[in-house]
Amino acid sequence: MINIHEKTLNDLEFFTVLNQVGDHTLTALGKEVVLSILPFKDEAQLLRELIYVNEYLSSYENDNRIPNHGFDTIAKELKLLKIENTYLEVFSLKKLVSISLTVNSILKFLEKFKEYYPKLYEFSNHIKVTTAIIEQVDAIVDRFGDIKDDASPLLSEIRKSISLLKGKINSSFASALNTYHNLDYLDDIRESVVDNKRVLAVKAMYRRKVKGAIMGGSKTGSIVYIEPETTLQHTRELNNLEYEEKEEIIKILKELTDFIRGFLPLLRDYQEFLTQMDVISAKAKYAQSMNAILPEISKERKMDLRDAYHPLLYLTNKEKGAKTFPQTIGLEKDSRIIVISGPNAGGKSITLKTVGLLQVMLQSGMLIPVHERSYVCLFERVLSDIGDNQSIENHLSTYSYRLKQMNYFLRKCNSKTLFLIDEFGTGSDPELGGALAETFLEVFYEREAFGIITTHYSNLKLLANELPYMENANMLFNEKTLEPMYKLMIGQAGSSFTFEVAQKNGIPYSLINKSKKKIERGKVRFDATIAKLQKERSKLERTERSLKENEKKKITEADKLEEINAKVQKKLESFQELYDSNQRLIYLGQKVNDISEKYFENKKKREMMAELFKLVQIENSKRKKVPAKQKRAEKAKEKQIKLEAEKKVDVIRKKKKEAKKKEVKVEKPKPIIKVGDRVRMQDGRAIGTIDVIEKKKAIVNYGMFTTNVNLDLLELVEAKKN
Repeated sequence: MINIHEKTLNDLEFFTVLNQVGDHTLTALGKEVVLSILPFKDEAQLLRELIYVNEYLSSYENDNRIPNHGFDTIAKELKLLKIENTYLEVFSLKKLVSISLTVNSILKFLEKFKEYYPKLYEFSNHIKVTTAIIEQVDAIVDRFGDIKDDASPLLSEIRKSISLLKGKINSSFASALNTYHNLDYLDDIRESVVDNKRVLAVKAMYRRKVKGAIMGGSKTGSIVYIEPETTLQHTRELNNLEYEEKEEIIKILKELTDFIRGFLPLLRDYQEFLTQMDVISAKAKYAQSMNAILPEISKERKMDLRDAYHPLLYLTNKEKGAKTFPQTIGLEKDSRIIVISGPNAGGKSITLKTVGLLQVMLQSGMLIPVHERSYVCLFERVLSDIGDNQSIENHLSTYSYRLKQMNYFLRKCNSKTLFLIDEFGTGSDPELGGALAETFLEVFYEREAFGIITTHYSNLKLLANELPYMENANMLFNEKTLEPMYKLMIGQAGSSFTFEVAQKNGIPYSLINKSKKKIERGKVRFDATIAKLQKERSKLERTERSLKENEKKKITEADKLEEINAKVQKKLESFQELYDSNQRLIYLGQKVNDISEKYFENKKKREMMAELFKLVQIENSKRKKVPAKQKRAEKAKEKQIKLEAEKKVDVIRKKKKEAKKKEVKVEKPKPIIKVGDRVRMQDGRAIGTIDVIEKKKAIVNYGMFTTNVNLDLLELVEAKKN
């Protein structure tokens, strides 16, 4: 039986998480249920809820999205259906149709994709798909929310009579309007509307001459509004028919409500089902917002949270664009209790709260932001004592309050308990408070409880070092800058860096030295030793990171060299094959040459043919016999490869041609050649001076001779100096 106290939930800010989950709901009922969530008491029910949320979350990662589950609450309608002789208005009937359509679409979807969502399908399987409510309401109410004429035979007759009567009213009014207008009894506006009735605008002086009922007059008194007598008779008839219509509509709605009353349990199930779907959906959306998962749930008493994030801190930092540091921490039979020490503002309390909050979230059916290789177990109780709990109302000091808490812990703590205590032992004399805290811790240890505590007390650090199933841990600090690194290191106690932090904050060294002398020398040495070990651990951490990076680089370089080696080996093999092939061809060529020379000298044709045939036979004996079919296949393959290669070459050539076409040649503007400039022929070496330029031709003087040259064939070497 799982039982987690409300104080623990408050300490861990669980209700803040519920408010954030509630923001993801679509309905008011869903939000109400979310805000009342507490850790599950039944383990089987909890495991089912976790799978529902996990399956819903998976729907965001595939194309089979679960249909929308939003609905308007039908709580009022359900109450009315319980009361006999009541009837539902059209608005309420529309809500019932809407909720039926929504549930049906989800049920059909889960039936279709039950392989993807087996547990959600199982969860919905007890609810029936029915279209009876939808069909009955649609038969009576149209899409505009009006009762249809054919809802009953009597209503149809009444509506027809009303329509005929309205026609008579219009025609009788038109007749009276024409008659009195021709007699000039009417004002210029002729007619008006009073109480939704058409009336004649009669001049006040003629009011006694117009038969009918006076309905009012203008502010000035110059006009009297009269409903004609003939129209008045029809209007009375119309009022009677409209009353009958209203009575018939109520009768129809009562009959329809009586029919729906038989579906009351199903409608309750509909609302309950959609509310639960809203809660599951909100939990899934919240999980998606912080990359939460369902870790493995161990049946043994052990847990290992890898890269665990504090949900509230993670989402706040995500909004600000700041980094959140995850923690890795585990508890099992061999290390049931962890004592975290180190300086303030290093992240001790956050680590403690992270473990506690993730545990109560999981046990309330929510997914948690941890690494996929994490695993967790369930605890029957989670006890916490976090923060300053000084109670003014009860006139209790912090220490008195904490002692009451410890008394509660001592009564409830057992092997199925997870306890979380922040700043264990504080609030009293350090020596006495530390001794009492040590005794409490020993009791929790003997009862095989699991827990995490944060402390500055050296005796608790020593106890954790001495007992086999208890471990020290510390939050790493940069020993040079004394800035927190927000990383938990298991296996070693942390120094409080009391004097170092004081020095960093500008406290004079003389005062720090004086303080050191006031306390026990052994304690200073112990704290100094821890600080030294912590610095060494920090150095080792950096060295390990550096070695790992170097190892990664070496592996990458080795892979590259191996790849290059394989390529070189392949090339050598192909060169060897080519060399062997060429050597064989040279040998054959030499043989043929020897036979040719021999025949040239002795002219013995038969001998030459015999030697050639022998050579051919020797070469053929080296060849493997390949079936004709295989040969054809190989030739076809070679041909195919050749064609593909040619195609690729053609494509490359086309691309090159297109690229050349696209290239715009930027030509330098040609210099203007004038008389006196030194020039030379294009691709020529001799330099001459221009004497005369006439009609795009120039006479160039080379000293020994002159020549007549076209200007386009000349290059400017040096312009004439002014």
